[in-house]
Amino acid sequence: MPIEIMLPALTADMTETRIDNWLVSEGSKVNKGDVLLEVETDKAVVEVESEYSGKLGKILIGNGEIAKVDQCIAVLLEDGESNADIDQILVGNKCEASVEIEKVSHAIPTTVAQKSALATNSSSNRNKRIFASPLARRIAQEHGIDLLSISGTGPHNRIVKNDIVSAITHQSQTILSKGEVVTTASAQTDDIPNYDVIPNSGMRKVIAKRLGDSKRDIPHFYLTVDLELDALLALRQELNDRTSRVTNPIKLSVNDLIIKASALALRDVPDANSSWSEDAILRYHDVDIAIAVATESGLITPIIRNADQKGLGTISKEMKALAEKARNGKLQPHEYQGGGFTISNLGMFGIKSFSAIVNPPQSCILAVGAGEQRAVVRDGELVVATAMTCTLSVDHRSVDGAIGAHFLKAFKDYIEDPMAMML
Repeated sequence: MPIEIMLPALTADMTETRIDNWLVSEGSKVNKGDVLLEVETDKAVVEVESEYSGKLGKILIGNGEIAKVDQCIAVLLEDGESNADIDQILVGNKCEASVEIEKVSHAIPTTVAQKSALATNSSSNRNKRIFASPLARRIAQEHGIDLLSISGTGPHNRIVKNDIVSAITHQSQTILSKGEVVTTASAQTDDIPNYDVIPNSGMRKVIAKRLGDSKRDIPHFYLTVDLELDALLALRQELNDRTSRVTNPIKLSVNDLIIKASALALRDVPDANSSWSEDAILRYHDVDIAIAVATESGLITPIIRNADQKGLGTISKEMKALAEKARNGKLQPHEYQGGGFTISNLGMFGIKSFSAIVNPPQSCILAVGAGEQRAVVRDGELVVATAMTCTLSVDHRSVDGAIGAHFLKAFKDYIEDPMAMML
């Protein structure tokens, strides 16, 4: 019997995902351990390997379509089997089960006459077998599109989502060109909405839910401090000058030093390195710093593990590698799951100060603003110094104001006396 390829659960809370890209085409030879496809999890694009050897007989869930965990997404043929064997398992099992999918954001209007014609056409041809993806069938049904009128562009002329979208677009243009009066599911009946519809990725949905839960359920409070950067900038310049003489020089960023200072401050004030639970406050032994990185799909927080124990050069190399993987959607779950503290740095965008949303289950997130020249009073005299503003957002259930203040004092001491980080 052909082998059903089921979608595995790639993260603990994963229930469904979007197929990002099939890397093997139908008819291709597959060996156990070969990468079959890439799927989009809540934080990254993850590769799925084959557990069996054989020939990829049929892809059932195509690129851009949604599949549920444990749903059959393809069929693998073993030696001696052919495509004729696939039909035997398509009816009455998981491979034929439809999948819940995202609806198209805006319905395209259909006239009463068109609906009647579609129904008649469908009735007269109902015995004809149609090969279409579950997603294509669902969208077609929602918009009154007759699948018999569609020419499929998928494998073996299978009707896929893009075919239905093209049909909807063509139908809308035809109706508008004729000036017909139509009934729509949208409140806008006089013109076409003047905006782009950008489907939410799985990652974007998870970000929205978690941050919404955080802002609603976590009692935030905020502590803000101004820090002088001149000594830190001078040390950074000196260290970069020294490393420029070696074969593979390391160029430290201000963010690298902020990570190190935060890690050391957490080591000094371990109560800030904690999480809330209903039964107890969890105080972490390791100092793992998550860093917010902006990607096209949304915000992700790769983690520098044991940052308090690592040198600046190691932190810099790891941060650059993790940021690149994050932007390419190649982070593995262990590289972004966990962490006891988060840093969000918008200073490079010129943002003077801001308040970040706590990243659960952590208790604290540090929002870092831009370094800029300011007038400050030093020893009773007005001088110009390079300063930045940092705001600590805190979960008041697990971290009290005094603990947050102690952390910021320790952090400020390391930033303004950066040689202490070298000890």
